[in-house]
Amino acid sequence: MTQELPAGWPAIPLARAHELLTAPGAPFEMSEVVIRGHRTRVWKNAPPTLRDVFIAGRTFGERIFLVHEDERVSFETFARASIALAHWLQAQGVGKGDRVAIVMRNLPEWPVSFFASLLIGAIATPLNGWWSGEELLYGLQDSGARILIADAERYARIGEHVAECPAVERVVVTRVDKALPEVIAFESIIGGPNDWAALPDAPLPDVALEADDDASILYTSGTTGNSKGAIQTHRNSTCAILAAQFAAARNFIRRGEAIPAPDPNIQRALLLAIPFFHTTGAHAVLCPALATGAKIVMMRRFEAVRAMQLIERERVTTAGGVPTIAWQIIEHPDREKYDLSSLEVVSYGGAPASSELVRRIVEVFPKSAPGIGWGMTETTSTFTSNSAEDYRNRPESAGPCIPVCDMKIVNDDGVDLPANATGELWVRGPDVVRGYWNKPEATAKAFDGEWLKTGDLARIDEEGFLYIVDRKKDMLIRGGENIYCIEVEEVLYRHPAVMDAGVIGLPHRTLGEEPAAVVTLKAGMSATEEELRAFVCEHLAAFKAPVRIAFSDKPLPRNAPGKIMKPQLRAFFEQ
Repeated sequence: MTQELPAGWPAIPLARAHELLTAPGAPFEMSEVVIRGHRTRVWKNAPPTLRDVFIAGRTFGERIFLVHEDERVSFETFARASIALAHWLQAQGVGKGDRVAIVMRNLPEWPVSFFASLLIGAIATPLNGWWSGEELLYGLQDSGARILIADAERYARIGEHVAECPAVERVVVTRVDKALPEVIAFESIIGGPNDWAALPDAPLPDVALEADDDASILYTSGTTGNSKGAIQTHRNSTCAILAAQFAAARNFIRRGEAIPAPDPNIQRALLLAIPFFHTTGAHAVLCPALATGAKIVMMRRFEAVRAMQLIERERVTTAGGVPTIAWQIIEHPDREKYDLSSLEVVSYGGAPASSELVRRIVEVFPKSAPGIGWGMTETTSTFTSNSAEDYRNRPESAGPCIPVCDMKIVNDDGVDLPANATGELWVRGPDVVRGYWNKPEATAKAFDGEWLKTGDLARIDEEGFLYIVDRKKDMLIRGGENIYCIEVEEVLYRHPAVMDAGVIGLPHRTLGEEPAAVVTLKAGMSATEEELRAFVCEHLAAFKAPVRIAFSDKPLPRNAPGKIMKPQLRAFFEQ
């Protein structure tokens, strides 16, 4: 369902907009380089490495970069802290290619640890802060990290397992209530955030870095089996930085407007309600913010009232994460008590969103541009993006990919399919990782030459807009008929009472599987199982309607990227 759009839009076709933005001399000019034996389009003007991003960020000086509760860290202070920790790591013998594990919630110490590792050529290895002790043990053992930097809460989970990690030589813990004799206090090395401004102006470590050097290992957030460590290079990350800027510029071109020059007196502020350890937090928020001088306002966990307080206090311009975050703010009864007029972008990914949400964002935040994107750990965050009028015009689409990347749809035999045909999505480009750490078989299975097999069922229309249909492994087959979970979920999202919805398959003796749904209703609204089933039947074939619908009194369980953890939904049907 498209929405009312400005007269005369689009002023320029999508393909022409991409041509203008990437032409010689244009801000997003492209060139070609050979990456792992394949000629690949790249951004000509992208910073070569994250060290260059770090240097650029330091030029913003005393402008505030990180906000955590009442702690405020400037760009210069962040730079001094990162350099000081980098020199300490070098003094411990950590060098190029060594892994430094980071296990903590969103704290100023997280980006300092991340960039300190990168500056000496080490591989920053964030582990999922929601993992159990055994899962963290797996990540430490699999990565072979030499240094572990953790916060007190996560160290309480992993501490007893460190002895099982012979590669770990030093354990650094921040924000402990009392001294722990077996670890080094983070604060004993560089102090706490309020101390960093007094650190000396030390030189950058003298380490040669190349664009295709390994920069980070981020573990995929699979819900079954051991996670895989995706190896992200410096080029992967710097490509993602320009991708976000490109998407914003494209919106102006599509309207027939000139791209405005950045105003040095205006600072963007980003509300971070997702973890740094997720590729979106690290590569779609942290690194672009450092490169462009934006402020990151951290939340430990999302809570609507606290989010609105921070938006008002910090004049936040960009908020989002997953669709339920936007819904919780929009539907909150106290929303009008807060000044949220600074919001310019409300964006999300990781889950489908209804066209109703797009309409409501435009209605409630008239200055803001709604946006959605598709990406994965293996694509170093956002690979496609859809925002502003393009998103209002195609609210079911994740958008086109950036010009330096390619995507295609193939059948089960790997044969390319035409526009609008449904098959598996394959992607390639300078933001696609080189493989999985210590897992050559998994790497060989996931890649076909330079193409990454995403495992997503999708289609691409004639203009190049991507539509995610479902995960291949989540597709239901009911009596020989395919049912794409996302298709049913999108219909449920259209119901005015539904805020969150997840569809799974329940075993059936003769049909194989039948669809079932778990939904969360909006505050103050009601709907019955029969009403929702009938609503689905109004829009889809009857065989696709959930045979059972359960209700949750809170948002559905999600992993770090915001995808619903489908196995946990089964508990609703096991009573």
